[in-house]
Parts: sequence; structure tokens; C-alpha cells
Amino acid sequence: MYTVEKYSPSQREQAFLDKVINGKYDRQIITGIAKFAREDVPQEMRGFYSREELDQILELKGTPRDLEARMPIKITRHYYEQAQYSRPMRTLVKASPRETYDLDGAEDPGKQMTYSPREGLIHKYELGLLYVASTCSAHCRFCYREELIGRKQITREDGTLAPKGLAQLSEVIEYIREHNRLVAANGGRHPTTGRVKLREILMSGGDPMALGNKNIAAWLAALSEAGVEHIRIGTKELAFHPQRFDGTFFAMLDAFHESYPEVSVRMVVHFNHPAEFLRKTPDGGYIDNSDGALEWIPETRSAVKELARRDWITIHNQSPIIRHINDNAEALGIMQRELLRNGIENHYFFCGRDIIGHKAFNVPIERAWQILNESQKGLSGIETHARLSITHYKGKTEVAAVTNEFVPGVPGGEKGVVIFKLLRSAADAPDRCKVTIVGRNPNAIWFSGYDDRVIFDEAGLYSMYGIKPAFLHAAE
Repeated sequence: MYTVEKYSPSQREQAFLDKVINGKYDRQIITGIAKFAREDVPQEMRGFYSREELDQILELKGTPRDLEARMPIKITRHYYEQAQYSRPMRTLVKASPRETYDLDGAEDPGKQMTYSPREGLIHKYELGLLYVASTCSAHCRFCYREELIGRKQITREDGTLAPKGLAQLSEVIEYIREHNRLVAANGGRHPTTGRVKLREILMSGGDPMALGNKNIAAWLAALSEAGVEHIRIGTKELAFHPQRFDGTFFAMLDAFHESYPEVSVRMVVHFNHPAEFLRKTPDGGYIDNSDGALEWIPETRSAVKELARRDWITIHNQSPIIRHINDNAEALGIMQRELLRNGIENHYFFCGRDIIGHKAFNVPIERAWQILNESQKGLSGIETHARLSITHYKGKTEVAAVTNEFVPGVPGGEKGVVIFKLLRSAADAPDRCKVTIVGRNPNAIWFSGYDDRVIFDEAGLYSMYGIKPAFLHAAE
């Protein structure tokens, strides 16, 4: 059993923290279906759920198909105002009985608890991920952290059951310092795990931007003191409540940079659809502006411009491709073009994970690949940096190619193949860039859809489960 002393800020740290001011934010959040059912919401929001929709959801309360037990219902006033004119945005935040028709899925997607050396810290890849918040300003119905936000019981490595907890600053900093000390003393590799220096941290959850500035600042400073070189902040607040990016927040960031100029900040934002940042007319159309682009929601554009003008901050967007939300090539094309135009790099698009209830949300893998590639026709090479990724339990995996024609001489490739490329894997990534080839299955929404059609498995995505290539089975 390890013990960790209470964290004490350094003199430099404290000097920075003394400058930080918490802002005040009126997100006008509506939480829970009961408020809509009682009409305990602003007059104009009372039609957001129809009476029929409310009755269907309320009928499931207290049953195994309870929607709020799977994922709490939550929406901000800002998001509601944009969603009025966008069906995809309404689908993103409105609970629907289809979510719990089939509750198949993993209680711990990606087996994160296997790689959790401290509560709330995931050290699976070369960077560390921190759960610093357990909620967001609003809740995406497809969220793959539904087990954290819903406070669900998770089976731990020792067999016990407990909800995932949040990271504690003192424990995390102690772990980073000790890990990096051992790495430095062993010539650049951890003597037991083979890992390199832990130099990048992703603050996630939930949404770190749901926290106050002082809380965020405490993490930024402590991580920097521990030797972290790059800090990511994963957030959807630019869509849910862009007003959060106010003067007090930017003053905090500027004070942080003044104190820790050697540390970069990477804002990893989460736009799923262009309607989340573009202005729309009541009939659902986008508005052209004078410079040939499309007109942004003023608060969102202002926040992005403030971030982008600081050269030590980079902004990256990533999004899953989700059924009835953004499984549309035209929408994804607009999004990629407009984001880069405004200083936001297109990082990843994802296939949906195998969360509880994933069958209500996931788009078939091959269809997602086709949608993304269709969306990138006519865009420049810089605009199309985003790759399609699907997170295997072994690691982050690119859907690199889907052939439309059969592959001669390859058993199992008679209807074409899908090529997966392992981008990242646990510890020191020994299998990085190795590939797995499977025969096509247009209905597959997860790796298991290809269990019976594995052709070549250099990356070990299937052999780790004892699954052999189909032609070997035929020969036995």
C-alpha cells in the first residue's frame, strides 16, 4: 500500500495560482427528463420533447431499460437554441428509447482499468489520461464515458466492484515524478514496463471546462512542475457553452504561460456537426459571409479566435461518426473545411466504441470509412489530415483501407477486404503500424463482426483472443 503526502505547491506555482480568478457562468442547464415532463423549463423549451416522447421515456423509469440510468439527461440553453434548427443536434442530446433496446456492450471500454496505476489516471499509451471531472455542461447520448458520467459499478483488476473515481492531484503528481525518475535513471526507458518519459497529459472526464479556472490552473501548474511538456484539455464546451471561454479564463491561460513558457497547451475540442458552430436560418440553411466562408455563431468564433491567436496553444477537433448525427459526407466536408479555416486542426474521426448500448449509435465500420472519404473529396491535403480510427482493446487502430473489388488469390477476400493499421498500443508500442486484413462485412459495427473472416493478422488484433485466420481453420 502506497502513501502520498498532501500536495504542496512550489513558490512559482503559488505565485501563478494567486493570480487566477474564477469566472461566473449562467449555463441555464436543464437536468433530467422530469423537468420537461412537469414543464418546469422555459416556455419556449417545452416542446423540445413531445408528449409521446416523454411518455415513452417515463414508462422505462426504474426498469432495466431506464434511459437516465444509462446516461443522465442534460442540456444547456445555448445548445438548445442551436438545436432548434438542427435535427442532428437534437438527436445528440435528446434521450430516445432506442438507446436501451439492446444493452450489449463493455462496462469498461478499452479495458482502461487494466492501465490505471492510480485512481482517475489511465496510462495505456505514451501519454497519460486524467479523469478530472465527472460531468459536462450537457450530455451526448452516445458518450463512450457513459460508465463514468453515470457512476456505474466497474469490475476492477482485483475483482471488486466500484465506480470509476476522479484523479487526485497529489497521487497523480507522485506517480508522474516517480515514473519519470525511473525512466531517467534507466537510460530513457522504464526498467519494468519499457515505457518512455510521461511528457504529455490529457485532462478529460467529463469535461475539464466544467471546472472553475482555479481548479484547472492547479492541474496545469502541478503537471508542469512534474515535468509534463504538453497538456491537452479535452472539451466540448465550445459547442455546449462557448461563453465559458471568457476573459477570466484567458487571463488564467496567459498567467500560466508567463509562469511556464516551456509548456504547450493543446485544446482538443469536440464538434460533431457543423451546426454546432455555424449560424443557421430557421429553415436549417447555413449563412454565407462576406469572405466566401460560412457565418459562425459569434460566441464560438470569438472563443476560437482568442485561442488561435496564442501561438503556444494549438486546437484540434476529433469526433466519432454516429448514426443520425453526422453520418453524412456533406456535413463532415463542411465541418473539416470550416474548422481549418478558423485555426482548428482536424485530428481524428472515430468509429463508435463498444459501450453499453452501442448498437443504437454505431455506424458500420465500412460505411464510416466511405462517408469520411467521400467527405474529403474536393478538400485540400491539409484540410484532410483526419484519419478514421477505431479503438481496439490492444490500441488505437486506423481503418486504413476498404477495397471495393475482390482480392485475387486471397482466401476470404472474394468480396474485398478491410485493412486495419495499429497506430498506438500499450506500453512501448511494439506492434505500431502492423496491419490486420479481414474480409469485408458491410454490417460490422465492431471488430467482432470480422471474427470469422480474418485473412492476415500481423498486428495481433484477433490472435490475442485465439482467433486464427479463416484459411487456417479451413485447413485443419
